[in-house]
Amino acid sequence: MRKSLLSKAVTAVCATVMCLGVTACGGNSSAKSDKSNSDSSSSSEKIGMHQIAGVTAKGELGKKPTVSFKTPMTVEDNSYVVLQKGDGAQIEDGDRVCSQGIAISVKDGSELASTWEKNTPDCSTVVTSDTSQMTENYYKIFKSLKLNSTVAFGVNDSNSSGTSYLMVLTLVSKSKDLKKATGEKVAGVPADLPKVTLAKDGKPSIDMNGYKGSDSLISQDLIKGKGAVVKDTQSVVAHYTGWLLDGTQFDSSWDRGQSSAFSLDSVIKGWKQGLAGHTVGSQVLLVVPPSLGYGNKDQEKIPANSTLVFVVDILAAY
Repeated sequence: MRKSLLSKAVTAVCATVMCLGVTACGGNSSAKSDKSNSDSSSSSEKIGMHQIAGVTAKGELGKKPTVSFKTPMTVEDNSYVVLQKGDGAQIEDGDRVCSQGIAISVKDGSELASTWEKNTPDCSTVVTSDTSQMTENYYKIFKSLKLNSTVAFGVNDSNSSGTSYLMVLTLVSKSKDLKKATGEKVAGVPADLPKVTLAKDGKPSIDMNGYKGSDSLISQDLIKGKGAVVKDTQSVVAHYTGWLLDGTQFDSSWDRGQSSAFSLDSVIKGWKQGLAGHTVGSQVLLVVPPSLGYGNKDQEKIPANSTLVFVVDILAAY
């Protein structure tokens, strides 16, 4: 499926920001809250990114902004400007930030794409000093902002489709990912399923309990979280461990020391079907038959035609 232009813009920005998977933008600002580019020029040297000049934004904070600049304009990759300083909560380490977005052509000022009209903010950005996930420059930018701020990033696409643009992001909300499943332990879990024991940090271990598998998908809450219901169109942040029916562990995010984030469109059918409908904060026992896993193909440590058993903590969904 062909990516939307806004998705392409996000991909281009991500190439620089590492984990800045924001498909959203957009902005805000009343007259008293409008800020000139000079407000942030003093920080550009510290941040080490080129400052975009000649771009302004007007409108109520937290609403879609009106962005103005003289066209045609040239922008560089690794460039930015804070167009409006927000009046909301300060962005902090570990925050997952949701943004509305607009991609605006610098050739003629036309709007190429926007998330505002359908209210589909992107929440894939986690603000972290971990440089494997976010570059130092982008970390400094986001840490300097409050909610309802609007910031524009330059994307020079002259070597590909020939469309260069501003990716204008308005930071509309934030949250923090859970560290492990949290909620109520579920009573009445079928006695013939594998038995799960949790370490103090939440890491699961398993006793297969003589379990022989299932021809159909099993998706059983062990802990019922109180967060939002996961949709099969979303991305999920999770801690998980996977085993074969003989108890052999083949994968674990716990052992890597870091949770995993993935689109439910990019994983095996058993995960997509098995996690949708559960709530954030839940711990889910999944039994995935070969037809919803890897079928008759070997997959690294997983033999062909394997039934897979997972314990999945749903830490966030966006």
